[in-house]
Amino acid sequence: MSANTDAKLFQRNKVQELRADLLSDKKDKGWVRKKTTLKKIIANATMGNDMSGLFNEVVDCMSIQVLEIKKMVYLYLVNYGRSKPEQVANAIPGFLSDCNDRNPLIRGLAIRTMSYIPVPTILSALLDPLRHSLKDSDPYVRKTAAICVAKLYMHDKRTVEKHGLISSLRDLLADTNSTVVANAVAALTEISERSDNIQLKLNLTIASKLVSALPDCSEWGQTYILESLMFFVPADYADAEILAERIAVRLQHANSAVVLTSTKVILYLMNYIASAEFKEGLCKKLSGPLVTLLSSGPEVQYVALRNILLVIQRRPIVLQNEVKVFFCKYNDPIYVKMAKLEIIYRLANEKNVEQVLAELREYATEVDVDFVRKSVRSIGRLALKITSFADRCVEVLLSLISTKVNYVVQEAIVVIKDIFRKYPNQYESVIATLCENLDSLDEPEARAAMIWIIGQYADRIENSDELLEDFLFSFLEEPAEVQLALLTATVKLFLKRPSAGGELVPKVLKWATEDVENPDVRDRGFMYWRLLSTDPAAARDIVLVEKPAISTETDRMDRQVLDQLLLHGASLASIFHRQPQTFIRGAKARHLPDSNALDEVARRTASVHLHSKPIQRGAYVPAANEKNTDGEKKAVPPALPSRPSANSIPQYNGADMDTNGGTATITASSSKYSNFSTGTDGGGVGEPLSPSLSPVESGAFSGSGNAKYDAGRAGGGNGTAGGTMAVPVDDDGPDPYSMLADLEQDYASGSGGGGAYRTDPPLPKRSGLSGWKDDLLG
Repeated sequence: MSANTDAKLFQRNKVQELRADLLSDKKDKGWVRKKTTLKKIIANATMGNDMSGLFNEVVDCMSIQVLEIKKMVYLYLVNYGRSKPEQVANAIPGFLSDCNDRNPLIRGLAIRTMSYIPVPTILSALLDPLRHSLKDSDPYVRKTAAICVAKLYMHDKRTVEKHGLISSLRDLLADTNSTVVANAVAALTEISERSDNIQLKLNLTIASKLVSALPDCSEWGQTYILESLMFFVPADYADAEILAERIAVRLQHANSAVVLTSTKVILYLMNYIASAEFKEGLCKKLSGPLVTLLSSGPEVQYVALRNILLVIQRRPIVLQNEVKVFFCKYNDPIYVKMAKLEIIYRLANEKNVEQVLAELREYATEVDVDFVRKSVRSIGRLALKITSFADRCVEVLLSLISTKVNYVVQEAIVVIKDIFRKYPNQYESVIATLCENLDSLDEPEARAAMIWIIGQYADRIENSDELLEDFLFSFLEEPAEVQLALLTATVKLFLKRPSAGGELVPKVLKWATEDVENPDVRDRGFMYWRLLSTDPAAARDIVLVEKPAISTETDRMDRQVLDQLLLHGASLASIFHRQPQTFIRGAKARHLPDSNALDEVARRTASVHLHSKPIQRGAYVPAANEKNTDGEKKAVPPALPSRPSANSIPQYNGADMDTNGGTATITASSSKYSNFSTGTDGGGVGEPLSPSLSPVESGAFSGSGNAKYDAGRAGGGNGTAGGTMAVPVDDDGPDPYSMLADLEQDYASGSGGGGAYRTDPPLPKRSGLSGWKDDLLG
């Protein structure tokens, strides 16, 4: 039928007219009238017209043994079967008859249509035909039946498990037809993803057979089979090496899905390979196909780039010499350019940094604002990453600042702040240039960065007090990020140059503690105020302490998270760089399954199955010779002292403590748990601790003002500590966790510098700002 004739079908028809055509007794040679009427019905349903009134008439057409008519009838039943659960039962005899038809296409269409109608009567009638179809002589029927099992499992899990359809589906893995095997694998994988008690596990024999079936499958069949190989856990290194070598052939496929899925499986198997040379060879094989994906359309490019970003963080050898292929083209969409920028930064090293820096400088002169911002920020990150080229990066940033482009200047100031932290006392000569551009700063992040620079180098900037005072004019209107920066910078100015900051500090502290509603700003204001008013020396040691050098380690993704995301390669999780369960309801996280062949680091968080929760085997501590993804030696984190158990906590008697607030002399009680005694001014008697609870978990007791605390401590107001206090002590020193409880007691009882922490501290009894200044300077 011509296109013009088909276009005439898409016209609104009345249901009565179509019904009359279906019930017409006129001679219909070759069922031409029936075909035309059914096409009109399908066309009207496609346009959104309700054709459900013709349900019975369409069902009567199932008896016509014409494949074209049956296809249209099945399409109609799939569309309206769910809304007509009572009438759809009339179609069951026709379905059962078609399931036994001599034509395999009709048999396959019948069971497929029944599985698409989630009505209990249809699903019950489907069981027997489906069971026979799984063993049908024709591969088309078997492959269709395999998918129908997965569809039926979505609607009725218990029925599928009860009638043993999973076992029949598993038997299809040994089928002689590759398409049947691919569909069986796809169904089993889908069921395993959705089930809580059915887990797909492949042994070496089945995995080898699936790999052998790959050349004869369609591109999507290959994708299904490769995905199922993620459920194979190599028992030794040789199994993983052989399988990875055989899968590497699929990297040359023209379909991007096959290439990305093959990459995912190879990276998964590399966790079970011990030979460094073999893994290096696999990484080299991955480079070419991944580069080829960049010649596809922009959508495929973006998917490939997001996956490549994960790959090069886990296996830096991949694409380490291919940074040029990621240079942006003039006609690349912005999302592709942004993805390429991140990869360019990751691949930059001392060998190619000159080319990368020149390329980024060109990008910083583009017209797209977001692209320019990220380019400027990447230049600053290069300065942090490659120390030998930090001078060159700073020169480029200064040249960009000289352009006086607003957003370029602001991004440059933000990254220069990090450069100051990375290389202290090296690039302070550029501060004068930065101060010339204060008027162009209108973004919170840039203003906060410039304020930090002024406060950090307040002793070197002669008019630092004037600059901060200019920023303080709009203190109450600034966002919290800028307010915090101003608060800290002003305190630094006061500590470094008391005469210059003496007038500013009282005003800032007063605004922060009285007029600002943000709790972070208020808390920091109270903290600075107490430090300055009680112990200026301590304030200097805390506020002006030498900052740790900033590192590019924060740019790296955690090893465990990276391994988990790579298990979800070629999916939405690899594009969003988030676990699928965080944005897809019912999705499962993946973890590396445990095996004797799994590398030692990954075994610390390995699981029993791909979808099982990991078994924690202790905190990961890098080996002495282990290096990170950039080839740098990993720092071994200091171990946190273990918290003592309840049985090892000695008890201390309040009678042995100094009642004047001086140094407490504490002696351990011989009993495991002692009863609380009444303090001199405690105002209450505590209950004895329960032997089954630790002191921190035990019941509350009252202090002065009827205040109750649940920390197992005496509550006596401003008087002597009332009763026995449980203080956890380790053999190697005090418990690091007890600090929190000590702070709670101090602030609750009023001994922490004035006022209770649960409410705002009272302001000092001073009149005017001069009193504040005297109090602070004193």
